[in-house]
Amino acid sequence: MTTAATALPLLALRITAGPVELRGITDDLLGPLAGLATDIHDPDFMPFSFPWSLTPAPDMPRNVAQYHWGKRASFSPDQWNADFAVFFDGELVGAQGFVTREYLVTRGGETGSWLGRKFQGRGIGTAMRQVICAFIFDHLDARYITSAAFEDNLASLAVSRKTGYTDNGVDRVSRLGQPAIMRRIVLEPPNLVRYKHDLAVEGLPEFRKSIGLDADDEDSAPDPA
Repeated sequence: MTTAATALPLLALRITAGPVELRGITDDLLGPLAGLATDIHDPDFMPFSFPWSLTPAPDMPRNVAQYHWGKRASFSPDQWNADFAVFFDGELVGAQGFVTREYLVTRGGETGSWLGRKFQGRGIGTAMRQVICAFIFDHLDARYITSAAFEDNLASLAVSRKTGYTDNGVDRVSRLGQPAIMRRIVLEPPNLVRYKHDLAVEGLPEFRKSIGLDADDEDSAPDPA
């Protein structure tokens, strides 16, 4: 029987490392994520280039659901998002993602994440970033990973530094109609600071095939004489 997870293997992907677990975002997780997303940061501080976190609480469930449904609908080997719900010691704490275009050519993309405010300051943000980067390098054959943060987002920049990212330039951008400096950073495999626990991955062969990394046996077999 075909299920949502067989049609889109991302939904069945599970990455576990000690107390950290990253799960593909299935529909049952959309509501809990939306509830958690209503309290990420102080109202006078904006860490995101697109201010989605300012969505009024009553509208957050619809916006979160529409965002993830839209990314599912557009998923292809040429352009895809791998978004995960993050659990720590079994409790939902936030979300971690990786976005890329033409991955089969570039072998790179960008990480992004958010953490519920009550879970911040405990090292969880660093752990989940180290886990996703190890997964992308070790299991998806990536050559580089980028990220970015406003220069006043010291917590995010500290997570990147602890994971091994290095400076990759700056951009002057608009944030809520005001100029702001966005710091670009990049991570290559030799610089990755790994999480203290090894990774266990479920659903990897199906996911690799869905992004075009592994051809079917019949596709790679020589033509009959």
